[in-house]
Amino acid sequence: MASRFCERCSRLLKQITTWLLRVCREVEQKVREVFRELCECGCFRSTPEKDVFRRMTQELAPVQLLDAQTQLFNRENLQALNRLANSENTEEQRMAALCYLHLSLHLKISLPDDFLEPVMTLLLSHDLDVQKTICLSLVNLLVKNKVCRESVIEMGVLVPMLELFQSCDVAAQCHSCACVTVLASSELKREALLVDGVRPLLALAKSYSSGVQRNATWALLHLTQSGCSTRIMCQAGAIPVLVPLLQSSDSEVQFYSCSALCNIAAFQEHHSKLLSIGGHFLLKSLLTLMSSSVERNSSQACKCLQTLSHNVAIQEQLMELDCVLPLKVLMKSSSPEPALSLLSVLSAHPPNNFVLVSEGILDEMAPLLHHNRSSPVIVTRCCEIMASLGSSSIGQQAVLESQCLSGLLEALQSPAQSDETLLHVTSYLNQLMTSDVLKSSVSAEITSDQVWRLVELSGQRNPQLSYNSVAIISKLEMTDENVLLLKPHHSSVLDRLILFLREEDVKFHHLAMVAIANLKKDEEFLLLLGKSEIKEQLKKVLGQRTHQL
Repeated sequence: MASRFCERCSRLLKQITTWLLRVCREVEQKVREVFRELCECGCFRSTPEKDVFRRMTQELAPVQLLDAQTQLFNRENLQALNRLANSENTEEQRMAALCYLHLSLHLKISLPDDFLEPVMTLLLSHDLDVQKTICLSLVNLLVKNKVCRESVIEMGVLVPMLELFQSCDVAAQCHSCACVTVLASSELKREALLVDGVRPLLALAKSYSSGVQRNATWALLHLTQSGCSTRIMCQAGAIPVLVPLLQSSDSEVQFYSCSALCNIAAFQEHHSKLLSIGGHFLLKSLLTLMSSSVERNSSQACKCLQTLSHNVAIQEQLMELDCVLPLKVLMKSSSPEPALSLLSVLSAHPPNNFVLVSEGILDEMAPLLHHNRSSPVIVTRCCEIMASLGSSSIGQQAVLESQCLSGLLEALQSPAQSDETLLHVTSYLNQLMTSDVLKSSVSAEITSDQVWRLVELSGQRNPQLSYNSVAIISKLEMTDENVLLLKPHHSSVLDRLILFLREEDVKFHHLAMVAIANLKKDEEFLLLLGKSEIKEQLKKVLGQRTHQL
């Protein structure tokens, strides 16, 4: 099941599983005590129904062998459970519900489909305690995969579950909501479940009770797992219900509704409906939520805006609404990654760049690079933003005036960086050095350790990373300081250049010749060049190129 969900949804399902298991452990001890007292009473030895209750509660817990558990699920026990469930005596119904609760705690094998019939009967009981107990039992069985989800849906549990969801009892709401949510993860029956279940959930999401809203939006969030289910929800009117909930006074309702809207926004076909509420209501609400003191809410609002911002028209509206200020605030939080991801999308659209540079985004990025140089996400996003903003003269000047360059060079040194992150760093540094002004700045700021790191990376197996590293070295200004920095590495650089000349790709040949031309400005390197085999390799390359011409 995990493979069909994104990381966020998997985490939410694990949270409810953990919560349910904790509740079960708390209930289990009390149930044991009650069962012990009930089974000691003589009135439980008089009927077949009470005998099955005693057998299943007393014998199931210590049973470890699967075969022994299988023997409990016979026709006699099924008939006894059916009689208890259909009894007009509430105490006998409760007895059956407790029996299923005990099963859900101790069962090691799957519950046979035949034994689901009493479950449905108990869900339709007029006694709320019976309904809550059997609902919790069913949730336990579903979470532990001890019942077939398709079979549970087919027997018609949705109607009593949704009725129970509307109960004023918080436990009843939580158990029924959990059950509907787990059932919604069944791909085969999700559409049928949605058609019947979305409208009642949307009605509950409009409740004046924050507790009811919380449960309803939590369930709706988990129902937005695919394009099909999202389409059904939008057709049922989910968007006009979820958008106002972004301004709820309950932080959990805000998070669930924002997460559901983020899932909906992933499908561009729904963007027109998302933006149809007048006065930029959705964008304004998300920007307000970005300033929330609840970090996960501000981050989620930013993620939702990032998803929407792939639409250029929405980007323009965001810039009009002054989205930069809340982004700068979020960049200073302990989780700046969502803000950087949104800025990466915004900066990729050139018309936004003047405003982003003028508002000092690069000044806010510099401390992030210095303090998080081992974070692949932060370093990669900063590279993307700097590459976009640095494409103009005003952007290049802003990069120069900020401390971003030194932060980027420090990130280059971090031993924790993956090849993928280093590719972003070296690609951007190479791009920077196509500008004479920025090339001079890099050449002036680079240290001996950073030069050594470039030489080390030039020998990596990743050809593009190797290429980028040599390209940066080939563009360094051969000042007296840089000549001294490169001297200890002449042999290593020559070895790398020889390998480049042996490559089939012409771009490696060209880079090797450019690097040689630059490094020859150092007389010591020139002397070493004359003693190496590189001259012969150069003749071969030039001969091949002449022959091709």
